[in-house]
Amino acid sequence: MKDLYDVQQLFKRFGMYIYVGARIYDIELMQIELKNLYDSHLIDKETYLTAWHVLKREHRIEESRQKN
Repeated sequence: MKDLYDVQQLFKRFGMYIYVGARIYDIELMQIELKNLYDSHLIDKETYLTAWHVLKREHRIEESRQKN
């Protein structure tokens, strides 16, 4: 997993399509849902951590875009 698209494909495997409208809100909801998948033992720790890092990076990027 390298980017947000890859994380979206992970959710798609579980029939989850996340779209709130604002990219930063999409990312925040994905973080919540990713934690739910991990807590439900539907994904392993490595997948969870990799996706979590991608989401954190994308969130920082989006925050910096909004500040400018």
